[in-house]
Amino acid sequence: MSSKNFQRYTITAALPYANGPVHIGHLAGVYIPADIYARYLRANDRAVAFVCGSDEHGVPITLRAKKEGATPQQIVDKYHGLIKESFYQLGISFDIYSRTSSPVHHQTASDFFTTLYQKGVFEEKTSEQYYDQKNEQFLADRYIMGTCPVCGNKDAYGDQCESCGSTLSPNDLKDPRSMISGEKPVLKETRHWYLPLDKYEKWLREWILEGHQEWKSNVYGQCKSWIEQGLQPRAVTRDLEWGVPVPLQDAAGKVLYVWFDAPIGYISATKDWAAQNQKDWVPYWQDKETKLVHFIGKDNIVFHCIIFPTMLKAHGGFILPENVPANEFLNLEGNKISTSRNWAVWLHEYLQDLPGKEDVLRFALCANAPETKDYDFTWKDYQARNNNELLAIFGNFINRVLVLTAKYYQGKVPARKTLYSIDEEVIAKLEEFPLRIGKAIEIFKFRDALSELMDLARLGNKYLADTEPWKLIKTDAERVATIMNISLQIAATLAIVSEPFLPFTSAKLLLMLQLDLLKWENAGKISILQPGHQLGESSLLFEKIEDELIEKQVQKLMDTKAANALENKVVTPAKQTVQFDDFTKNDIRIATILAAERVPRSKKLLKLKVDTGFDQRTVVSGIAEHFEPETVVGRQVSILVNLAPRQIMGIESQGMILMAEDKDGSLHFIHPPSTISNGSAVS
Repeated sequence: MSSKNFQRYTITAALPYANGPVHIGHLAGVYIPADIYARYLRANDRAVAFVCGSDEHGVPITLRAKKEGATPQQIVDKYHGLIKESFYQLGISFDIYSRTSSPVHHQTASDFFTTLYQKGVFEEKTSEQYYDQKNEQFLADRYIMGTCPVCGNKDAYGDQCESCGSTLSPNDLKDPRSMISGEKPVLKETRHWYLPLDKYEKWLREWILEGHQEWKSNVYGQCKSWIEQGLQPRAVTRDLEWGVPVPLQDAAGKVLYVWFDAPIGYISATKDWAAQNQKDWVPYWQDKETKLVHFIGKDNIVFHCIIFPTMLKAHGGFILPENVPANEFLNLEGNKISTSRNWAVWLHEYLQDLPGKEDVLRFALCANAPETKDYDFTWKDYQARNNNELLAIFGNFINRVLVLTAKYYQGKVPARKTLYSIDEEVIAKLEEFPLRIGKAIEIFKFRDALSELMDLARLGNKYLADTEPWKLIKTDAERVATIMNISLQIAATLAIVSEPFLPFTSAKLLLMLQLDLLKWENAGKISILQPGHQLGESSLLFEKIEDELIEKQVQKLMDTKAANALENKVVTPAKQTVQFDDFTKNDIRIATILAAERVPRSKKLLKLKVDTGFDQRTVVSGIAEHFEPETVVGRQVSILVNLAPRQIMGIESQGMILMAEDKDGSLHFIHPPSTISNGSAVS
């Protein structure tokens, strides 16, 4: 572990994939820790390049585009804008938020590949890969579906079964089919270039296992496991139209594999930032006086600790990461966050639903950061963090100090007089807090740092409780002046050391104190606020979060769970006997499906427009895995028309399509053998 003082820092945060919005798992695992670190370094006058951007290439982008009837560029433009704005509103202080579809990135990635190619680093191999004859294209793993050999799920992907979680290869699937045409693919030879990780295994052992034993145990352990299993060459190209074209004359229809192109995005983002700010990007990637730190989630450890460093080493001239403080995963209300099931708290929706509470989310996610193991986010804990800590401890101390100063001294900082032993003890403790908070940040223990921050606020509250200036003011005004001066110095230090964690709160507090943001070296001193300094108008830093607000967010998740239950409904035994009069309450009619489309963020739901003969209505049905939207339009179906409407994935469903499920799990419409009038009753 290097103990040197670096001249500059390059901080990277994992590039979010531009096929959907950002959720709280991303924030807790990557972006909030990275932002705390970057803000702290800036407060210490370090030169920082904090870079990120949208990862805009790869198969999921093309799948999303096909699903939404758009181009890949339209998809990435949509989500790049949404993600960038959401980060900005939460106060994530990137120096640049770039994107991998930019010209500077395409050129940087192409040049990187060309350098390795010309140095003879790559191995060229020919292999068999599935090919869609109807559409005349090779199929990436995610373009292939079939029956999982482990659990029998008929809709397993070529790289993973989402039913049982097994990692697969396309050749493992039974009855494979193309997701593009639905046809059975054939194996066809194709040529690709491979990064020979096995040739760098000895160097990786020395660099990681011997040279970076200070890395977090989860990171070091995963690297050790990968290396000891033996590394294999890994393809750096793919047969695909969307991406950075392979810069070779005989490589038409091939692009750089997204895992190869995406980390180069850190370099291209730095170039982008440097060009916009008249800076030189080279020292931030090629000077040994620069410290490179990657903030990622645990699913990206192998890419940032083994593959990307191997790429940099093979290229030559680039610095290597000093640390990769990867976090584990954040769960939500006891369940794993799932984007496909919409089981998530999306950042853009949070910002809309709870305006002005950016720092509350930052605080709650940092306090529950999955630094060493998976952690759980609950809305009740979020409420408690706000009400019992931010409001009752931090906010309460600041409010008491400023209100008393306004009351006793017309909002001007009083001068200290004689110091008592309790004052000296508090001053000594105050001086220690910035050091302890900073040390915890520097070793990536952000939860500990946040805990120290709150202990500083507790120190202030205890000092006021022990000295009781509101009682002394009648008998010893000089003593009260000292107490209030020291309390205001604590408040000023809180404004400085809270900025990396709670930037919006820090800004509000600085305005109340009428201070500009000071450097970290000023924190802990008792001369930040000079006697006679006029304070600004005070206001509450935090407000109580009521149960009603939390219940709305919990209900939002419960609605999602209900929708998922509808999607995953299974055949059940015969229900209890009902009376004839009960059965006749069901109004079942024949209807025709007029239009159909997939429900966004759901793989099992279709939104149907149906003609019941007496009206046209919307019905949400869990049949998307069995029928393509275009294949159901024009079909006559049976519909329960007097079912009470309900919200499913934000759509009001007005009825239920009746289906029969065969023993093999396939679904079939209940319909008349020949066309009859819509609205005909089923009895």
